[in-house]
Order: sequence, then C-alpha cells, then structure tokens
Amino acid sequence: TVRQHRHPLRATCFPRSETRHPPAWRAYNRKPDRWEAALASIEDIRTSIINDPRNARFTAEGWKPVFSAPSTAVITIVGQTPSADAQRSGLCWDDRSGDRLREWLGVDRETFYHSGLFALVPMDFYFLGDGEDGHGDTPRPWVAPQWHPQINADLPHVQLTILAGEDAQRYYLHEITEARETQTVEHFEQYLPKFFPIVHPSGRTNIWRTEHPWFDERVIPALRTRVHGIIDARQ
Repeated sequence: TVRQHRHPLRATCFPRSETRHPPAWRAYNRKPDRWEAALASIEDIRTSIINDPRNARFTAEGWKPVFSAPSTAVITIVGQTPSADAQRSGLCWDDRSGDRLREWLGVDRETFYHSGLFALVPMDFYFLGDGEDGHGDTPRPWVAPQWHPQINADLPHVQLTILAGEDAQRYYLHEITEARETQTVEHFEQYLPKFFPIVHPSGRTNIWRTEHPWFDERVIPALRTRVHGIIDARQ
C-alpha cells in the first residue's frame, strides 16, 4: 500500500500555469497582479492544509495535499479522495479512473494537467486507505466545507463544475436537490450551466453503466460537448 513509501512523495500537482516563480522578464519592483495574488492565496491554503493538526499523520509521512487550482481554470472537477497512485505521483486522477474520465471529457493528459484550464479539487486531499469495496475511503466530512469555498474563491474564471460521484453531488447540490445519484445524473440538464453531475469513473461503475445505457448514449456526449465548448473558446 501507499504507506510503505516512507520517503516524501513528489510535490502536489502543479500545472505549468500554476508555477511558483514569475517569468524572468517581469520586473520585481511592481505591485503583484491578480494572478499572483490568487497564487499566493492558493499557496496559503495549501500550507494551511498541511499544517492542520488533523492532517498531521499525512504530513508526518511527507505527503502533500493533492489538488490543483490554477487561477486560469475555466472548469473545476470535484472528485472523491485521491487514490494511492494519485497520492504517490501528486497528480489528481493519475490512475485508471482518471484515464476513463479523460476519455469521457475527450481531452488528453497534456490538456488535462498542463493547459491551466482545469482545476482538480477532490472532496478530500489525501489518500485515506481502501474502503470496504476496495476503493478509496469516504472523504472526511469537514474537509470540503472548510477548504472548498476558499479555493473556489480564487478561481474567478470557472464556468462549469463537474461533480464526479455522490459525495461531491451531495455537498454542492444539497440546496438544490435531494435526489439519489442516479436520478441526479440522469437529469443533469437541471443543474446546468453551473454544475454537471456524473458518476465516478471508477471500474465499479461498469455494471451500473450497463444497467443504465443512457449514460453513455446521452450524458457522456453532452458532457464532452459542454467541456469542449468552454475550452475551445479559451484557446
């Protein structure tokens, strides 16, 4: 398991658009612009997450919180908890679920990680171990309420938030609906243009997708069209 890795894991997911240092041609004697102010804020949030006593066991392992929030992002993807693979690499969705998600979106890894168009903000920032079903454990309930509003406040250009899985939908849509996940995903149009609920792209949804063919027939094409409509307008 991931706990066998005692050495510090690679730094958390920084797309090139979220690099810490400004380009060399910028003068250093001027006031920070909005981009740098947002970056400083995200760095403050990241540091606060690391220093939170409730995350001490992860910090002691040398783990970093796994999320990415470039100020240029136009789409936010809210998932569950990072997998062991994602925790090791420091890249959100760096696993087979991520491969399937990128297939659904119709984007490659370069666009997903390095274009600065996607913010990747899971419901918990650390791998919490394997749940009873062999997949990631349930996000801790206090994480999203404490940190997501602060992160979202530094993403002024986001036009769409994709909610992958029941935990993300329950948190973001609780004031809109009490429907179960299947009903929420089936009627995704009700939550546009701000939110797009989907099932989590893990292998355990294969049976669910077979039982609900409308997801592949109708939801995925609509998701891909919506995503590309947004990112194509920015490129």
